[in-house]
Amino acid sequence: MYPRTIQATLAEALSDTPVVLLNGARQTGKSTLVQALRPGIRYLTLDDPVVLAAAKADPFGFIAAFGEPVCLDEVQRAPELFLAIKAAVDKDRRPGRFLLTGSANVLMLPQMADSLAGRMEIIELWPLAQSELNRRGGSVIDRLFAGDFAQSYPFDRSDFITRLVAGGYPEATQRTSERRLGAWFDSYLATILQRDIKDLANIEGLTELPKLVRLLAVRSGGLLNFAELARSTGIAQTTLKRYLALLETLFFIRQVPAWSSHLGKRLQKSPKLFLSDYGLMAHLQGFSALQLMEQHGLPGGLVEAFVHAELAKHQTWATLPTQLMHYRTSTGVEVDFVLENRRQELLGVEVKAAATVVGKDFNGLRHLRNTTPAQFKRGVLLYTGEQVVHFDEQLTAVPIALLL
Repeated sequence: MYPRTIQATLAEALSDTPVVLLNGARQTGKSTLVQALRPGIRYLTLDDPVVLAAAKADPFGFIAAFGEPVCLDEVQRAPELFLAIKAAVDKDRRPGRFLLTGSANVLMLPQMADSLAGRMEIIELWPLAQSELNRRGGSVIDRLFAGDFAQSYPFDRSDFITRLVAGGYPEATQRTSERRLGAWFDSYLATILQRDIKDLANIEGLTELPKLVRLLAVRSGGLLNFAELARSTGIAQTTLKRYLALLETLFFIRQVPAWSSHLGKRLQKSPKLFLSDYGLMAHLQGFSALQLMEQHGLPGGLVEAFVHAELAKHQTWATLPTQLMHYRTSTGVEVDFVLENRRQELLGVEVKAAATVVGKDFNGLRHLRNTTPAQFKRGVLLYTGEQVVHFDEQLTAVPIALLL
């Protein structure tokens, strides 16, 4: 078992909160983590049809039967349980009574979102971060804001490509052959599209979803434009919005909102859309490790998706909470990612899938700095070289190996 950096946060939440929900996509290691954290706790999964039937038939009786702490896995499959858990907690608010896991974002499910307000802490578990795979602690978010960089970071292109196509799902990272890795991703997609989406909503025309998912993989990192996406897929906008909401609820895709200020109309408001796992994105785009190694460069979109996912993972355990956004003006000036902390300090992050950097590569970061001089803390350009190079006091080229 890889050590999960979020484990300390999870343990702390269980010590002072009656209900703790570990939320994240399927196969991110939620069940493994909760059973390792509380090895003696009673564990029931709602993927078991007998347990699910009992929970749905009499949710209040089902919950009342547990006098001791219990772990309920895949709780989104029985939303009826949340009101029963609320009633039980209102009678006995001892911390750590209910440890729940879910593969759907309860904040996006109306029947669940409000029932446990003030009684439940939600902790998000992403697929493995590269730092977890390398058994390293700390948050890269904290280091970026502090400018805490070494002079250089060794970069192994072959190793990086292997990590790109494997992604972060624990089981996928253990697949050593391209055939076995591809078979795992195909099985995972089938579970999401054929079972989990049906659990959340009755979908007509399910045959449209595989095509949509492949198109989203190709356009990962682009601005979300419903009208253009509807034209490309032939799916009505109302249906398309429903599909995307379901995929986001299942942590399959993630929107990165636009950063905005009082300048208003001069900035693009559309979010960027990413697949949550870059290995899955590579699979849907047809990239193999061998193919990428034979190419001269690396796909910029795939490298950007890698940075997005790693930053999002490190956000969950960073010292200072941050919002992850992007910056783009109506004239096309952009910064791939903008992190804003609660002090309203801004960190700009540009991504370049190349081993060389020139001054003009910082133009977007300079524009952001000139626009927000009081808030701008630092600008970092992540690239595939090995040397940390300071272009001025606030702008630095940093090897992408910092994230490994």
